[in-house]
Amino acid sequence: MRRIRHCLAIAIVGLSLCLAACGVPEDTRVDDSRNQGGNESGFSQQMASDSSGKEAESGDAQQLVQMPSPVSGTLEVHFIDVGQADAALFICDGQTLLIDGGNVGDSSLMYAYLQGLGVSHLDYVIGTHAHEDHIGGLAGALSLCSAGTVFIPETGSDSEAYANFIEKAEKAAEAITTPEPGDTIALGQSQVVFYGPQVEDADNLNNTSICCKVQYGETSFLFTGDAEAEVERMLVDDGYDLSATVLKAPHHGSETSSSYVFLREVMPQYVVISVGEGNSYGHPHDDVMSRYRDAGAEVYRTDMQGDVICISDGKTVQFTTEKSGTVITNPTTVDGSGQNADDVGYIGNKNSKKYHSPTCGSLPAEQNRVYFDTAQEAASAGYSPCGNCKPSVLGQENDAPVAPPQIQDDAEDYIGNKNSKKFHLPTCGSLPMEKNRVYFDTRNAAVSAGYDPCGNCRP
Repeated sequence: MRRIRHCLAIAIVGLSLCLAACGVPEDTRVDDSRNQGGNESGFSQQMASDSSGKEAESGDAQQLVQMPSPVSGTLEVHFIDVGQADAALFICDGQTLLIDGGNVGDSSLMYAYLQGLGVSHLDYVIGTHAHEDHIGGLAGALSLCSAGTVFIPETGSDSEAYANFIEKAEKAAEAITTPEPGDTIALGQSQVVFYGPQVEDADNLNNTSICCKVQYGETSFLFTGDAEAEVERMLVDDGYDLSATVLKAPHHGSETSSSYVFLREVMPQYVVISVGEGNSYGHPHDDVMSRYRDAGAEVYRTDMQGDVICISDGKTVQFTTEKSGTVITNPTTVDGSGQNADDVGYIGNKNSKKYHSPTCGSLPAEQNRVYFDTAQEAASAGYSPCGNCKPSVLGQENDAPVAPPQIQDDAEDYIGNKNSKKFHLPTCGSLPMEKNRVYFDTRNAAVSAGYDPCGNCRP
């Protein structure tokens, strides 16, 4: 399954020896190797491990934390809309990294997307783990593009999708290998550091996911595949620098991931969720969306906004989306749909013919919405109830319109979040779920109890 072309490695070693013999200064040799570009993997190990092969202790892991290097130009990150799957393309200084490629059915989409950008060679490809929704469409990408190094976990799959991916990779790539925690590669002026796979467990392929962070100047992007809370805890305990400007939502926003202990270390400014509209898993889960609100992160979603493109200049990031218009990507219990929820009983999806409560996490994009005052009106129009939010069903519940909670005049002045230890104004858009709330009469009472002010509403 794994193939490394030793001839390239031998050639590189020979070239290095020649340069050394000629007395070329060390810094000149480094610059030359960068200018070669394209085909060399740049794969290097930066974390020490003991002789028994155990992972480095947290003290070693923390040596990976480096001051950001100044950069010029930009880094592009394309979060490609592949439905209930993952695919992201990095472009930096003419070099490319593709992380996952969607389902088998997305092969043509991946081929067309890369072709449209004029990409014919992928310097690096990461198949985070062997599930089809991550590696299935990579066969399409590798049908178009040659590749430098393909990174995969040791644990594979006996699925046809995985076999097709490996077959294409063996033909298109110069090397197929598994990264070790602490390994790094250079992608133009950006650096990719691998934090996993942490485990190799055939019983749970999610936890075999390759985890990595792409650092570009003062900005960074963290990817953990479908790794679950168990692995997130390992990453935290190992002492890695998990802080990131942008987090690709682990496991499509599943409640199995994005744990509080993990998010406290990441503290992302932005979260991008790659997820399919109206998916049967209920992704992203409400509890996870609440955690993102607690972290103060702005959310982008491929199910609502299509392709999401992020541009970094090394200091700040800017987002553009395929679908224009204002979309409430992370509705709160206060504003519901964010579209005059107090006047709307139910929201229908013109495409799926499902109707939802205004607070449902699977609301369609604005252009695909239709509004109903009652469940009977939605049913009469041929719409069926959403299986996730389970809105009022005709003949079973009262058809009165659903209104958002109203803030009473005598309500507490401040609302604390038991988990994040932040306190908010009652009108804040990042209020926690009721079970996680604590109420304070004064600001001083909240501060005395060890709570910090929310960075959004600034109480």
